[in-house]
Amino acid sequence: MGVVTSMGCDVETFWQNLVNGKSGIGPVTHFDASGVPSRIGAEVRDFDTAPYFANHRDAKRADRYIGFSVAASKMAVTQSGLDFSSGDPGRAGAFLGTGIGGLRLIDEGIGALKSGGYGKLSPFIIPMMIGNAAGGIVAMDFGITGPNFCVTSACASGTHAIGEAWKTIKFGDADVMIAGGSESIIMYIAYAGFSKMRALSLRNDDPEGASRPFDRDRDGFVMGEGAGVVVLEEYEHARRRGADILCELSGYGTSADAYHPTIPHPEGRGASECMDRALARAGLNPNQIDYINAHGTSTPQGDFAETLAIKRSFGDHAKNGLAISSTKSMTGHLLGAAGGVELAACVLALRDRVVPPTINLDNPDPDCDLDYVPNEARELNCSAILSNSFGFGGTNASLVVERL
Repeated sequence: MGVVTSMGCDVETFWQNLVNGKSGIGPVTHFDASGVPSRIGAEVRDFDTAPYFANHRDAKRADRYIGFSVAASKMAVTQSGLDFSSGDPGRAGAFLGTGIGGLRLIDEGIGALKSGGYGKLSPFIIPMMIGNAAGGIVAMDFGITGPNFCVTSACASGTHAIGEAWKTIKFGDADVMIAGGSESIIMYIAYAGFSKMRALSLRNDDPEGASRPFDRDRDGFVMGEGAGVVVLEEYEHARRRGADILCELSGYGTSADAYHPTIPHPEGRGASECMDRALARAGLNPNQIDYINAHGTSTPQGDFAETLAIKRSFGDHAKNGLAISSTKSMTGHLLGAAGGVELAACVLALRDRVVPPTINLDNPDPDCDLDYVPNEARELNCSAILSNSFGFGGTNASLVVERL
């Protein structure tokens, strides 16, 4: 696995901050936020992605989200111990998703055109801002020629990318897939757009307390940035080379709300169907799931709908023995990168037998009445974990991981 987050730009730092309930949210510094209502975010600071690129020119030209994705991919491959210089390069691929992609380069390109005209526009703006650029660069850097494409499904992008990579291996089209998501849109146009939707928290005086999923006083999500990438490998292929296998990815489910462009189904139907399908693929009963890493964005409608969805899918187990938490209370909402980062948290929860908390859950919403692991991490001997990602457009994705 590899992660780039405001909580740390390596897996272990990220994990220690999560289990200690440390927030990565602070005042926005990437742009002058004085003109927008929300001025807080989970920024990645003081992290140079250039050393992770095989081609230094790509590092200089690429959008920030690509740099995050390349860095997280290199971390994941390093941990995996894979060497792509031997073997069939066509048996390895990359599915790297993004919710929005190279918005920064688009914005800079429009500015260049307005200030200096056509002559000021970089010839690399298109290849270095398109959504599939990260996967393409990773493939070129490693020399892998297997399946390669980008998934763009809003805040479910990273989870969908990982799930589709899982299916690719199960269909026999690859032995190894690099998969996950990346995002970097802490910038004026994004904050203005989300603020117009009244989606962002306005707790500017309390950045660390602003993301408060399932709390009665939540008022919106907090923007984050970063990347989360995993290496998926067919079991026998991994066993033969003596790989350090972290867990089994056993289930993947998808669905659509078919309800509204931005509002989740009020009864949680789409999210429930998605979780049901992931459980069915894993061959598990609902009561075999020990912990759910919730989508839990800290929006009034989203958290309530997810609570209802969990009750629909898990029945009595939802209130009796099922631990749930939202790590977005600390990382902010990484949009297309959220699924990859949160799956990494799930794998680490399996490894260390501890689940991270939902911080800032001081006044639980009476309509969100499940066990959301408030404020402190909890020792829990998990065997199976489910991770949720839901996005605008009513798109849903869930993954199940199990200890081997």
